[in-house]
Amino acid sequence: MGDLAATWRRIPARYRLEGVRCETCGTYYFPPRVICPKCRRKGKLVPYRFSGKGKLYSFTKITAAPSGMEIEAPYIVGIVELDEGPKVTAQIVDAREEELKIGMPVKMVFRRLRVDGDEGLIHYGFKFTPVRE
Repeated sequence: MGDLAATWRRIPARYRLEGVRCETCGTYYFPPRVICPKCRRKGKLVPYRFSGKGKLYSFTKITAAPSGMEIEAPYIVGIVELDEGPKVTAQIVDAREEELKIGMPVKMVFRRLRVDGDEGLIHYGFKFTPVRE
């Protein structure tokens, strides 16, 4: 069973793609940090909700899934460069591997991540899908 307290602490980042922005240097961070690595103590970090838009930076197909993800396999995991700059790792959904191209636009979607056992806590969070015109 997962840690319920940790799940609640991660809600802003996992549910709303919330990170921080340093008002001193203008750099965005995800996941949230306590101290700006560039400015150190001079930096003033404020909460920032990312747009959820970005481009596919890299991706790979997972065929040998880790424990808890076996039912999902095979699936695609990608690195997405958000429009604001940070790179995030997430599952890429609603697309076949042959449709994906490096640099293509993607957007965040809210989906189920996993379930703790048959009657356990359901964990939700962000994944990304290609932007179709």
